[in-house]
Amino acid sequence: MSGPTIFISAGEASGEHYGAMLLDELRNQLAVAERQANFVGMGGPRMVEAGLRQIVSSEDMAVMGITEVVRHLPRIYHEYLRLKGAIKTHRPNIAILIDFPDIHFRLAEEFHRLGIPVIFFVSPQLWAWKKKRIKLVQKYVDKMLVIFPFEEPFYRERGVSAEFVGHPLADLPQPAITREQFARESRLNPARSWIALLPGSRAKEIGDNLPQMLAAARILTLRGPRAAGSRKEFEFIIPLAPTLNASQRKMLAGLVKHHGDGLPVQMVEDARAALMHARASVVASGTATVEAALIGNPFVVVYRVSTLTYEIARRVVKVPFVAMANLIAGKLVVPELIQSAFTAANIVRQIEPLLPDGPRRESMMIELARIRGLLTPHPKGRGDEVETAISRVASITIRQLGAALQVSESVKS
Repeated sequence: MSGPTIFISAGEASGEHYGAMLLDELRNQLAVAERQANFVGMGGPRMVEAGLRQIVSSEDMAVMGITEVVRHLPRIYHEYLRLKGAIKTHRPNIAILIDFPDIHFRLAEEFHRLGIPVIFFVSPQLWAWKKKRIKLVQKYVDKMLVIFPFEEPFYRERGVSAEFVGHPLADLPQPAITREQFARESRLNPARSWIALLPGSRAKEIGDNLPQMLAAARILTLRGPRAAGSRKEFEFIIPLAPTLNASQRKMLAGLVKHHGDGLPVQMVEDARAALMHARASVVASGTATVEAALIGNPFVVVYRVSTLTYEIARRVVKVPFVAMANLIAGKLVVPELIQSAFTAANIVRQIEPLLPDGPRRESMMIELARIRGLLTPHPKGRGDEVETAISRVASITIRQLGAALQVSESVKS
């Protein structure tokens, strides 16, 4: 293999998406300079398509919650050892670790031990909990690249070299597909009012979240036009996370059949188009809430984890909100239904005022537009050229790579 080696690793759906975009951008920027590199690490199908030599599949590591991790610990540890072995085999010149702190902090320690610089892209939520883990960042991470504006001062105040690069999703244009085209391609009824249901990207959270979402869909369907605030009937859209494998998709379809029998439910592939054209959405807490906020779709945030996970988190999490949209805004913009508050009746109670035109809907849409402004990078460069979050990360990586290569050459000489 010619050229330097870049280790890049992502373990979840959102991180894998960013990883694929970053791989494309790194290759583009290197090509402009008539250079090339080799990419190895952990990722999913999109990263592989973008040029990653996959050591471990991100789908094999995507579990969450304390009890869930414990149950899958042997497999996770086996995959971790494979990644650790790949570091020694390939001896990369630099590492980019995207979110996924439980595995990536351990890998960062290994990179540090071998003298390989580490860029951490997408900060773990240390500002919310596990603040003691800041010591790991201080010791093992050379550059922390953050996607929320309040994160940069948090790290800088603690002696970490951090930079706010903007949010990658804020750089994406609004979906160009028309409502009619989306309806035709997704087999939806354009005469109906659509509500999107986004239960999460992992099998466990889908199983925890989707049944109550479908129960709420049943209530709204029975109420009909009175709930819609118009003469339109409802149709419910469930976007499928791209990281779901065939068995997980089959499991989701089984949940829809069991809990949504007789309801007008359609599974679709394009989550952003679904959010663009849905009247409102019910979204599991996570990256999808940022997508909904950026697109400007009124939504309700829901989430449920195991009782043990929740009780531990409740004692250590020190932030006023769960939804990232509310944390960015610094106030309650979107309703949050967490744990015992996450019921079908409460979903209906919170989403009904957002469906008809009126003050509640308009107020939320104004606040969501403000959040988008906070996450959208400012134009830089010549003329109308805009530097995106991903292009910033790629530029910083290439600069850090150049410095690492210089150090390596000086050591050899």
